[in-house]
Amino acid sequence: MDQQAAKAFILAELHVGLPGLRTYHSLEHTLDVYATTITMAEEEGINGEDFILLKTSALFHDAGFLVSPREHEAGGCQLARQHLPRFGYSEEQVGKVCAMIMSTKIPQRAHDHLSEILCDADLDYLGRDDFFVVGDRLYEEMRTYGNLSTRKEWNQLQEKFISNHAYYTATSRAIREPKKQQHLAWVRKWLADNP
Repeated sequence: MDQQAAKAFILAELHVGLPGLRTYHSLEHTLDVYATTITMAEEEGINGEDFILLKTSALFHDAGFLVSPREHEAGGCQLARQHLPRFGYSEEQVGKVCAMIMSTKIPQRAHDHLSEILCDADLDYLGRDDFFVVGDRLYEEMRTYGNLSTRKEWNQLQEKFISNHAYYTATSRAIREPKKQQHLAWVRKWLADNP
């Protein structure tokens, strides 16, 4: 497997193909999830082929926005099946990559340790200091594409989403869950102050 060549390919595709109106599902988000995945995989003891497949999944997890914004996970799998074999990935390896990508579909459904790491990396920002910055990017993207229109709708959505979210890995539960709970409390206070 030539993971570096696959990485160069998909990052170039995302750079050229994603519209600027994708303020959250952007090249920057993919790079963030990729970097977080690497850090978490090292914390969780992942190495060898699993590490390569996990990194590949992180790179392709939102690439489906190039194909179909409504079913972007399936689109990411379509791109993985179409392109990864020429970078030396076997059919079985591509299948594992696609299973991880599909696990990130909301609501997330991780089926093994690798998909748990990818799911947690994808929503890592919920428990980070840049929660409001990243969240505002998603809010703007959702407003642009007509998914919601007001800050109140956004915070109602956030309250429901964060309340129902749970990190899978010990790493994320230890380093992200406490801050995520602080963010949830802030959102609830905002909603109470803005009935």
